Amino acid sequence: MNLDYTPKFNKNFEQFPKNIREKFYKQVNFLLNNLRHPSLHAKRFEESTGLWQARVDKSVRFYFLIKKDMYVLIDIRYHD
Repeated sequence: MNLDYTPKFNKNFEQFPKNIREKFYKQVNFLLNNLRHPSLHAKRFEESTGLWQARVDKSVRFYFLIKKDMYVLIDIRYHD
């Protein structure tokens, strides 16, 4: 699998502190190797659009689509 980052994702990602960005890189490596890695808690977020959600940590989630051999990273934000 490969990664593609949307402009929205990149803009929001830049707003996070360095420690969160580092955690994200660790988690996205897990995603590339195993969508079902336990620390990701990856799940379909919206069935109708195919949007998925995964954890960076307890307070941050990232959202992505799966398109053929590509994870398209849509957004990253704090989780309520």
